[in-house]
Amino acid sequence: MAAPIEPIELSIVMPCLNEAETLATCIGKAQGYLERSGVVGEVVIADNGSTDGSQDIARELGARVVDVEAKGYGNALMGGIRAAHGTYVIMGDADDSYDFANLDPFVAALRDGAELVMGNRFKGGIEPGAMPPLHKYLGNPVLSFIGKLFFKAPVGDFHCGLRGFRREAILRIGLHTSGMEFASEIVVKSCLSGLRIAEVPTTLKKDGRSRPPHLRSWRDGWRHLRFLLIYSPRWLFLYPGLAGLVLGLAATLALLVGPIAIGGVGFDVATMLYTAGIAVVGYQAVLFSVMVKLFAAREGLLPMSARYRQLIERFSIERGLILGLLIFVAGVVVALLQLLRWGDTGFGALDTARNIRTAIPAVLGLVLGFQTIMFSMFVGVLSIPTTDGRTLEDAVKAKPEDTDQLIN
Repeated sequence: MAAPIEPIELSIVMPCLNEAETLATCIGKAQGYLERSGVVGEVVIADNGSTDGSQDIARELGARVVDVEAKGYGNALMGGIRAAHGTYVIMGDADDSYDFANLDPFVAALRDGAELVMGNRFKGGIEPGAMPPLHKYLGNPVLSFIGKLFFKAPVGDFHCGLRGFRREAILRIGLHTSGMEFASEIVVKSCLSGLRIAEVPTTLKKDGRSRPPHLRSWRDGWRHLRFLLIYSPRWLFLYPGLAGLVLGLAATLALLVGPIAIGGVGFDVATMLYTAGIAVVGYQAVLFSVMVKLFAAREGLLPMSARYRQLIERFSIERGLILGLLIFVAGVVVALLQLLRWGDTGFGALDTARNIRTAIPAVLGLVLGFQTIMFSMFVGVLSIPTTDGRTLEDAVKAKPEDTDQLIN
């Protein structure tokens, strides 16, 4: 009787696009680690269309090659992750900059229950010349800080390419990006989905290739930053919008009483016009943050927190329409009162400052009311069931652990 096949615990996945110079070294280190540690594993090369014979090198060394036709860093890695047989996956670039021979900290953390294990090159050591100064002192620290601030990510090296995870957990959270943003999406989605995240030290040495890397500092840095902003409607829209709305309304109401002088500087109706504009822009940003969050939840792009879910469940299209109508009518009433006052003068000349001071709240009510009505109608559009059976109500009621049901 043949001996039972032992299940694979670890898949070491490397994206590959013309890495013939360094691929054999990386595969050798990974296989050496598996042999030394006794971990039952495999090496998977996710090839993204190499033309330098990388596929043949990998097969000759006993690695499993997965051909991924769709171009892009994220596509290549997702192709490798889906094809992996291991309970755990450790991914890393095939440029010989990461230490595939020392994966013990990653495996230990995964066995201890972590669902995502990030390497930290700043704690493990960066070889001189291995990371450009722009990345080391500006790009990575800034993006890591934003990741911590926006998503409470418990990692200090947000873009370390060597990371491990439980395969099932990463497939469950629904990763969609195809390019370099994939590195950020893994961390962001893991944080938003409540996965258990750990961090271990790792090292970084100089890229072993003679050609320039695929990474483009400013272009890819902006793509990562853009991704972080888009995936955080609170910081991109809600918080700035609330600040503008509160400050704009407070200043408008204060100037409604009359001119204000601060330190010898006078503020009157001209300032009031600008503060009202700030309030309108702020309110629009707040509504936009809600629309983005609802649309992203409906499409399975972002999970919805319990607090946000409770807030949305209390909202209805009808309530929104009524609120918008009340605000709009309040503006109309103020405008009519002003018209009547003008009629009392025989429609003659009025005091300009006093007239504008009354007109601004009327216009503010009309605009904010109309925006509220349109926002409610947009939510109504999102509530229409689609042919795939996905509805906004499903997204609102789904718990974070059910996010995969919305994605599939």
